[in-house]
Amino acid sequence: MTQVPMSTLIASVRSGQLVSFPTDTVPALAVQPDKSELIFAAKERSQKKPLILMGASPQSLWPFVTGTAQELEMWQQVAQKYWPGALTLVLPASTKVPVAMNPTDPSTIGIRVPNSQIAIAILSETGPLATTSANYSGKPSLQTMAEVDQVFPDVLALQSTEVAQAKPITTGIPSTVAQWTGNSWKILRQGSVQLIL
Repeated sequence: MTQVPMSTLIASVRSGQLVSFPTDTVPALAVQPDKSELIFAAKERSQKKPLILMGASPQSLWPFVTGTAQELEMWQQVAQKYWPGALTLVLPASTKVPVAMNPTDPSTIGIRVPNSQIAIAILSETGPLATTSANYSGKPSLQTMAEVDQVFPDVLALQSTEVAQAKPITTGIPSTVAQWTGNSWKILRQGSVQLIL
């Protein structure tokens, strides 16, 4: 049993350990961005599938992307409309993004602010984290922290009692993923959010 209180979870992820906590979509596996290889190993995930950088606020994520002033303004307008929420924006990556997050194509990075008080409380303390859904690659996303605890016994998961107290609202549906192509958005994965511009 590796369920821990939030304070322990935060200290552990700061020290480079792999952790799991609820989000507004499905439970996440999370780690410091420069330790991303821990997620790929735990999930048995292909390095062709990049991780998502999750942050507590849009301001915490903008340093990890790069674009023209006009593009940045456009991206910020989309973020203002849909964040916090289940929309991941895939944008050109800045040099702050470790190659380990997207080994096959380090030129892009997916970023998201979850609509989850628990996740935002954790991310506020840790800074942006490399994240992905908690499941083995190719298998359905796990839906509860108890399931995460069973499937990934070595991963530190947020205590069920703390999760229950927060009464998180989770949809169980992964986020919509939209990639900026240079002049428009391309939907890579349709989730619960409909991107209307």
